[in-house]
Amino acid sequence: MLTQVKATAKYVRVSPSKVRQLTRLIVGEPVAEAQRILEFADKGAAKPLLKVLNSAIANAENNDGLDPDELKVHNAFADEGPTLRRFQPRAMGRAYRIRKRTSHITVVVTPTDEEA
Repeated sequence: MLTQVKATAKYVRVSPSKVRQLTRLIVGEPVAEAQRILEFADKGAAKPLLKVLNSAIANAENNDGLDPDELKVHNAFADEGPTLRRFQPRAMGRAYRIRKRTSHITVVVTPTDEEA
């Protein structure tokens, strides 16, 4: 049976499309390589994604007794959270809507020796 350990961060104030650019880079990578990729990624969404990845690694180590050196990123995705709506004043009494998007980021890690 495939052991999957996950971690989720909800209501992160980053657009899901920006997080998805980084999740494509780390899926299938060993966790050490995924951490390295996120540490040196020049994107603002890398920091919250790295925190979720580290949380998933800690969950695997502490809750399931897995070795962190033998883990790989099985799946990583960002779902859309609620959108905060703000308004920007414009000329002649008009107002433009500003949408501040949020994300629910999930990272799933599995041991590398289990291939399914």
